Amino acid sequence: MKKIIFTILCIPLFAYASAQVSDTVKISRSEAESAFLERNIDLIVRKLEISQAEARVLQAKYWPNPTLTVDEVNLWRTYDIEAQPALIGNWGKSSQISVQIEQVIKTAGKRRKNIELQKIEVDGEKYEWQEVLRELKKLLRNTMTEMAYNQELQQLYASQISSITKLAASYKNQLNAGNISKAEYIRLKAQEVEFRKKQVSLQQEAEEHQTELKALLMLPADRYVIITDSLKQPPGDFSELDLDRWIAESAENRPDILLARNQEKQALKNLEIQNALKTPDLTFSVGYDRGGNIMKDFIGVGVSLDLPIFDRNKGNIQDARIEVDKTAYETRKNIVKSQNEISSVYQNYLRTKKISAELDDDYESTLDSLLVSHEKNFRLRNISMLEYMDFLETFIDNKIIILDTRKELNEYFENLQYVVGKDL
Repeated sequence: MKKIIFTILCIPLFAYASAQVSDTVKISRSEAESAFLERNIDLIVRKLEISQAEARVLQAKYWPNPTLTVDEVNLWRTYDIEAQPALIGNWGKSSQISVQIEQVIKTAGKRRKNIELQKIEVDGEKYEWQEVLRELKKLLRNTMTEMAYNQELQQLYASQISSITKLAASYKNQLNAGNISKAEYIRLKAQEVEFRKKQVSLQQEAEEHQTELKALLMLPADRYVIITDSLKQPPGDFSELDLDRWIAESAENRPDILLARNQEKQALKNLEIQNALKTPDLTFSVGYDRGGNIMKDFIGVGVSLDLPIFDRNKGNIQDARIEVDKTAYETRKNIVKSQNEISSVYQNYLRTKKISAELDDDYESTLDSLLVSHEKNFRLRNISMLEYMDFLETFIDNKIIILDTRKELNEYFENLQYVVGKDL
């Protein structure tokens, strides 16, 4: 159902600067991930590439087709020749024809080695799919974290705008009655404008996140996505033992390392194939010749092969050996890189988690209750505007610190899962 979303300050989650028509889609993080796995075009394309690689394995299993040659056929009547029996009806008494079938036989296990290479490439496509999935899952989860963070900030500012708008309206009545100075009213109004400006900035950021998420989930442009999950502390308490285990497992499980190892296997198999190519293939043939020899109907067999005198494939073999060395270095580089990434991200995660542990729920609820108390005392004129504004600024700053810490903790946790190469 189409809904028109206006700028309404009392709506807790979203306030828009301009009206727009859209379908609102409320979705949890787990639902978004399920939709992502089903709909994402990049993942679908990668799966098709796996199927393509499997098709190449099937193709590699086929033997080369035999070659049929029909030759030396005369299409006109030839005189002064030795009489021959007819082939079909009365035709063929003065005709010559040569028929030959050739079959190439791959030597040195070239066919088997090529099949093995294609199977290795299938594994490589699977690792490519896993690597794309790892990259996109990180992007998806961090985008949802940013959206949840943005939603809660908008809720925070919407709540404060609603409150300060009521105060400003009350103060305007007091100003008109001559009970307060104009400076006090302007101070409140200036604070309201500042909050509205920050809210507009958040709405602009939200549009960027909407674009990213809808592209990942393949949602149409007229949808507006709301993440129903609030920012929470990610699960899991980890230790140095976990760190050591992750470092050891990453060398065997991380998709980019598996992909590097696969490239190394491909290089080794290609070296085998290049070595096999210096052995010439054999071509066997069976031929029939009618009227072209001293024998009227001649049948003969033959064999041919290239003589490896000038080209023994030395350049390609050398190139393949160098490629083996290159891929081995790339694998080592990726392993060392993964170890450093895991250690660094884990330390950042621990630092952020320590800060988060100090900002417990009691601290946030105390802030909320103090704000209610300050608003009440300000209305009753028990505290001055300066005291109220100072606390309001402190309240907003601390709320943002709490949300920033939760967001960073979720991002570092996701980065930790990304560098480890699995969900923790």
